Amino acid sequence: MLIKKCDLNLFLVFDTIYTERNLTQAAKILAITQPAVSNALARLRKLFNDELFVRTARGMQPTPVADSIAQSVSEALSLLKSSILEREDFDPLLSERIFQFSMTDLAEALVLPRLIPLFAESAPNVSLQSYFVKRNELARNLSRAELDFAVDVPVIEDPQLCHQSLMQDDYVCCLRHGHSALEKEFTLEAFLQLQHIHVSSRRKGLGQVDLALLKYDSERSIKLRVQHYRVAAAIVSSTEFSLCLPRFLAEKYDLAILPLPFDVPQLDLHLYWHRQSDSDSAHRWMRESLITLFSSNG
Repeated sequence: MLIKKCDLNLFLVFDTIYTERNLTQAAKILAITQPAVSNALARLRKLFNDELFVRTARGMQPTPVADSIAQSVSEALSLLKSSILEREDFDPLLSERIFQFSMTDLAEALVLPRLIPLFAESAPNVSLQSYFVKRNELARNLSRAELDFAVDVPVIEDPQLCHQSLMQDDYVCCLRHGHSALEKEFTLEAFLQLQHIHVSSRRKGLGQVDLALLKYDSERSIKLRVQHYRVAAAIVSSTEFSLCLPRFLAEKYDLAILPLPFDVPQLDLHLYWHRQSDSDSAHRWMRESLITLFSSNG
């Protein structure tokens, strides 16, 4: 099928409708009017002799024909974007690029202290914005360039995303200096007798330590659930509460550190990005800089 040059934008409209399932939202993302989106969809329907999208209570649902061409359209648009980006030079000393990251406070505590000195030395006008995006929304945000990178544990599975491990670290238990638990052997039983703080941005759900305890048919007593490690550490420093966290972060606080008396898989943080950004010279500089920082500093 021969496609006219002017029809390239039609496939951008198709890809956006396929992702959003909503004409109004597609219009906002494309920065055009909704009638313009509707007109483009009408032309696409004529081109393919198919409805492509059917309006339902759940939004614009794709037809089998739309499903059959969606991946090819997305790959073609990504290839075109990559070809353009390959020809763009990136000079960190001159760039005023703003990089958008999705990170939890744990990832921020790991990444930012290493990145900021790099910016000061090599990219003085480059900026970074960090906020948390839910995992089920990461692929969409990365594909739409609303995010450049995400730092998270390796549980995100999407063929469109690339990822690279940044670091691994052991979990430890922290107590205030002088805590009574420090006076005796720190066994699993002693650990379970403690009052625990759990740090999570989610309202509910188990953490790495809790999942490990399930293998021992055990459950710890979580007395407080908060969103930030800094707050949790401050509470632990003046109470009988305990806190489990990665060693690299525990060492930043004036707390007693104990190895956990049971096996817990290491924290494994990965850097994620969309594969359409592989050839973006600015992206490449950032991810290579991060990977180098962590490989050299541990």
